[in-house]
Amino acid sequence: MISMIFYTGIFDIPQMVSFDHAFLSANRLRRRKSDFPANNWIMDSGAFTEISMFGHYRHPVSEHADLINRWAVCGNMELAVAQDYMCEPFILAKTGMTVLDHQRLTIERYDELLALTDQPIMPVLQGFWPMEYLRHIDLYGGRLKPGMRVGIGSVCKRNGTPKAIVDVIWALKAEAPELLYHGFSVKYTALLNAYIHDALYSADSMAWSFAARKQGRDGNSVIEALEYTEKIRLRGGKTVAQLPLI
Repeated sequence: MISMIFYTGIFDIPQMVSFDHAFLSANRLRRRKSDFPANNWIMDSGAFTEISMFGHYRHPVSEHADLINRWAVCGNMELAVAQDYMCEPFILAKTGMTVLDHQRLTIERYDELLALTDQPIMPVLQGFWPMEYLRHIDLYGGRLKPGMRVGIGSVCKRNGTPKAIVDVIWALKAEAPELLYHGFSVKYTALLNAYIHDALYSADSMAWSFAARKQGRDGNSVIEALEYTEKIRLRGGKTVAQLPLI
């Protein structure tokens, strides 16, 4: 069985080269001028910041495409994430729209982005309840091909209740097992669940930074990030067989 790939969320761009797999928001690159060294990495769209703070994207798809095309020359940018719309209740309250509205907007921006870049793009499945994610697969139609890396959105606020994440992933794997699923902002506590860890092809998290800040340490420390990444890799030294299905 192939082990899940973990992408360490990075704030400080010079730290990118310290990680085999890194995850960087497009928002960190908007004002940058010079190239930077990196290994394997994914460019996030900055969706959570944009939608949770402003209720919409301040930057058009064309600008996101420009960022992707500009920074694809740095290291091995494996994927860039499309500009999706999350579907948590507090996000819907912010935008005043429905889950279906957000799902349609997510696909519209994905389609527009594909026309503006030749770089590999990660589509995102959105919803809140499992059946909503399955509906989003149907709405994507033939766009989702076997072996594609596909993000699972709106799970970052459910890390404290892994069962809710399990329900979503289980439904998706049953409906479309041919897709390679990426979990956005999936923390160590959720990845201790054997099913979540093994069902995801990849995941990312910046929980190391938030934990350090909360505990009075340096939230930009590369040491903190490296230690968290190693903890994810070892998963507390437990094997899959030892981990509980929470």
